[in-house]
Amino acid sequence: MGNEDTKVNLLDFDRAAMAAWFEARGHKPFRATQVLKWIHQLGVDDFAAMTNLSKSLRSELETVAEIRPLRVAADQASADGTRKWLFELADGNRIESVYIPEPGRATLCISSQVGCALNCSFCSTATQGYNRNLTSGEIIGQLWMASRLLRAADAQPVSNVVFMGMGEPLLNFDNVLRAMQLMQDDFAYALSKRRVTLSTAGVVPGLERLALETDVSLALSLHAPDDALRSELVPLNNKYPISEVLHACREYVGEGRRRLTVEYVMLDGVNDSDAQARALAKLLRKVPSKVNLIPFNPFPKTRYRRSSAQRIDRFRDILHQAGIVTITRRTRGEDIDAACGQLAGDFTDRTRRRERFAIEVNGDFI
Repeated sequence: MGNEDTKVNLLDFDRAAMAAWFEARGHKPFRATQVLKWIHQLGVDDFAAMTNLSKSLRSELETVAEIRPLRVAADQASADGTRKWLFELADGNRIESVYIPEPGRATLCISSQVGCALNCSFCSTATQGYNRNLTSGEIIGQLWMASRLLRAADAQPVSNVVFMGMGEPLLNFDNVLRAMQLMQDDFAYALSKRRVTLSTAGVVPGLERLALETDVSLALSLHAPDDALRSELVPLNNKYPISEVLHACREYVGEGRRRLTVEYVMLDGVNDSDAQARALAKLLRKVPSKVNLIPFNPFPKTRYRRSSAQRIDRFRDILHQAGIVTITRRTRGEDIDAACGQLAGDFTDRTRRRERFAIEVNGDFI
């Protein structure tokens, strides 16, 4: 029998990679579509149950491959129906994913890294530091596990996926892209490109590459209308200032009907004034976009406070008057620390966040 440590995790493969793997082992590439459907559409992790495969192939797969699930370390349900999972990885690190059901849709917010290296000052994940990138299997494994758990509970299935959990997706480009391809594959989850959203703080080279590789929905964590304030809130801005980021986003969304979603967390007395709303409107006037105002969700030891409902409404109205579609995100899962900006996970910080500011990730200083 194969050694458990050397078995291939089939969750790491998109269809092309799985077809190549089967061909390399002397099998027809169509086996990839058969196995993909068993794994991702039916949630099967037992090769013996894959009855349209020959017994000899099933036996071979048992020896050399596995479907390696994430372990559920904690499963919390909010009073509003939101559900948060703490998933344990093979190396003992833990990440968080959040399921948000609504009438007519259910969104899964997933993580792309163990922690985050960007050090955004208003985000709980950032205070925890960074450990490593997730593999494509660990990324898609969050959707695989959620789908399986929801099916067992006869709950509303996932219809939308957002990369808004722990980590910066564009700093884990290849693994994120492979996972997104699986999400959209007709033999896996068959999600349309509009139902998969990647949220970034503005890694410009990643945005430029993204435009060449895929066509998913794009969200930008902006949070300020000027470089001075944004660099304080989102230190990545020191390397990629607003003008460069918005240019890359504008190139990505093009001139068609598609819009960039601009995420803007509302911080009392920091970025929520009338003047800042007008500055934001001016900044976005040539960018096909809609603005998503996010009431700040507090976490331990934060120095920020949430803007008042009245101030958020006033900010929204100024943007509306400037012709910018603006909505205020309804806070979900706050009672289980599952709201935007509250995900923390449980992992070893390799960056010594409290001791260091600039760190090297993927060979580049950010």
